[in-house]
Amino acid sequence: MIFEQFHDNPFEVQISFHKVIETLEDIAMSDVDYRANYAKGLLAEIAKVPELRTGIKNPEIIKEHQQLIRNLLSDLFPTALTKNEIKAVTIPFHNITFNYSERFQDILNNAGPDFDMTIRDFDGQRSYIISCCMIMNAYYGQHFDFSKPFFYDIPSKEGIVKHYRIMYNADFMEIFPTEKAIEITDDDVKLLMDNFENFDIWKEKFPPESWILKGFGIMSLFDSTTENAISNLKTNLLAKPDKKDDNSLQQSFLSIFQSIFNLPDIRIGYTSFDAQNNTLSTSPFDITIQSHILNGKTELDCGSFCCDEPFDELINEQKYFVISDVKEQLHDEPENLLLQQLARQKIRSAIFAPVVKNEKLLGIIEVVSATRRLLNSVNSHKLDIVLPYITDTIDRYYIDIQNQIDALIQKEYTTIHPSVYWKFRDEASQHLHDTAGFSLHEIVFQNVYPLYGQIDIKGSSVMRNKTTQEDIKFQVNLLISIFESIYNLQKLPLFEQKIFELRDLLRLLNDQIKADAEQLIQNYLRNDLHPVLKSNRFDDENLNKQISAYFEKLDPNTEMIYDARKKFDSTVAIINKKMAKILDEKQVEAQAYYPHYYERFKTDGVEHNLYIGNSITNEANFDMLYLYNLRLWQLQVMCEMEKHYHKLQPELPYPMEVASLILAFHHPITIRFRMDEKRFDVDGSYNARYEVVKKRIDKAFIKNSQERITQQNKITIVYTQQAEELEYKRYIKFLQYQKVISDNVEFFEIEDLQGVSGLKAIRVEVLYGQTENRLYSYNELLETINS
Repeated sequence: MIFEQFHDNPFEVQISFHKVIETLEDIAMSDVDYRANYAKGLLAEIAKVPELRTGIKNPEIIKEHQQLIRNLLSDLFPTALTKNEIKAVTIPFHNITFNYSERFQDILNNAGPDFDMTIRDFDGQRSYIISCCMIMNAYYGQHFDFSKPFFYDIPSKEGIVKHYRIMYNADFMEIFPTEKAIEITDDDVKLLMDNFENFDIWKEKFPPESWILKGFGIMSLFDSTTENAISNLKTNLLAKPDKKDDNSLQQSFLSIFQSIFNLPDIRIGYTSFDAQNNTLSTSPFDITIQSHILNGKTELDCGSFCCDEPFDELINEQKYFVISDVKEQLHDEPENLLLQQLARQKIRSAIFAPVVKNEKLLGIIEVVSATRRLLNSVNSHKLDIVLPYITDTIDRYYIDIQNQIDALIQKEYTTIHPSVYWKFRDEASQHLHDTAGFSLHEIVFQNVYPLYGQIDIKGSSVMRNKTTQEDIKFQVNLLISIFESIYNLQKLPLFEQKIFELRDLLRLLNDQIKADAEQLIQNYLRNDLHPVLKSNRFDDENLNKQISAYFEKLDPNTEMIYDARKKFDSTVAIINKKMAKILDEKQVEAQAYYPHYYERFKTDGVEHNLYIGNSITNEANFDMLYLYNLRLWQLQVMCEMEKHYHKLQPELPYPMEVASLILAFHHPITIRFRMDEKRFDVDGSYNARYEVVKKRIDKAFIKNSQERITQQNKITIVYTQQAEELEYKRYIKFLQYQKVISDNVEFFEIEDLQGVSGLKAIRVEVLYGQTENRLYSYNELLETINS
């Protein structure tokens, strides 16, 4: 018996059996002798306890007269059904229960003495409000529909939490007001209907114990463990995996499967399947799920691992694979790798279920147990009810992973910049929603102003050839020394020939190395010389050590010396990474001024393209002020990059110099996204002039001289119009004021290039005395100059 009332409640509860007693009185007056006699005898006993009719407030009376109450309610609690029905007397939504059926009593006994039987997600306030709704419906004839499934969660003696749905019968209850009751008006009805969660309003309209609930209710429970487990599973599967809740989520899944199988001694796992590579691997999801198949490994080849025919059926035919006795089956198949894996984990029975979506195997659900034959082909089909939900969720997880990969590829490996993403999105949306066969168009942005800049490593091609020659010469000299030692040991003409060829190769290397010479020399060394050294073991131990030391110096992939080139390549990579990082970080600030397209490239140095204009943003508020501001920003950033390189230079593995260049183009152009090449390019022959200038300008000379327009420690600004010259003079004056650029400013014309003439340039010298991290806006520039 449980008799725990909430402290606050609108009801004064009087447990009464008056309606049943009235029915007995009718039976006692009937013509059916055996029934009438039984009713008269029972009524005589009931008369001795008047509280059974008038109402019981003291639970001790119920305890004292349990058998009498059971006899009184025998028609409602038939003995023939007591082992089947889960039934008790109750006051709905109160923690008051007694007169349990035998099955109900067994359930409570198995739960243990410490079990607290309360309704799931239910508290005193919710009980109060629902009690008020009962009054509104029963006494005032309203329809306050608060019905929803209510559950008890009761553990079994095995520790598995079983879920029981509650059904109430309130036929034997009456509700009526006391003197403390407040009359409810139509306005109150509207107020209450709109404020279900406002406890204070309900308590104001229905003060505690202002109404009497007289009678009793009957509570019937239905075992809905499987349905509830499925519902909980769906809830968990819909939630986004979170590594922070990893352990609790795993425990939740395990509890759900234990409820479905009604077995406490089981564990669950998941193994991913890659059809393309025919491999099994661990879960790629954000939550950690153990793979009992892999047992600590991250990946296994299906071809060598899944040799067992039933397991092969799971992979190829997507059928359940059940092992009811691992130990017994391992005795018959001692070479079976899967059985060996399971035995090492003390697994004695297991079910493996394929997760299949659109005829594609995604992975394998594992249910395992340390008890032999606990899992078998009979109960394996309990997975049928949950596998569809698991399959849909795992498929969604894989789609999410693929979307993340696609997003990363778009961000890191494609040229679709966020500033123009809207255009691609609109085009794709129109294509997807147009049923008339709409074809994708090329993306075009008209009337955009281009800005180009680069910080280039001077003489990088010459340095690359020089380091290549240096490495090859060093390697050839090592080989000459080795073959001379071999020839001194064995006077074979073949060895003398090799020495001659190597010395001849050394003479050729003193000249400028040709484009294909490196590959030819590499093939000669690998195919002609190295086999001789690898296939022979010489009597001279010093010679053998010399040969071993030689091979240790080689790059394992190319079998070539890679020392000087490695320093050169490392230096280029350091410069590119540092300069690109500065540019990318500063770009975030520039986008805040006005959105524009930005892309950069790493070669022997870092190049960048900027395009700004109304069509990029699809907004009507573009002003030339934003173009001027971006040009000033670009010059400031180029100065920043020069300064950072100057600080970085002493730490570089290989000595290098850089030179910077900006191309200011006066006229707006049109750019088009080339669908076949997946990149932006200028559109039309007129606009192509900009690309021609951009590609040829950095190697150009000052007109009527042999001096290159770019120099180390300086930034060259190339332009064509007088207006641009005046514009950049103002920027230079501003940056001189900021002590970023020196007073050494050069103006000159550029030699005519193929198809291009009339170019001019300004060359400024960067001051390295201080690093100015702040970038100033165009408005600040105007204010400074005017002041």
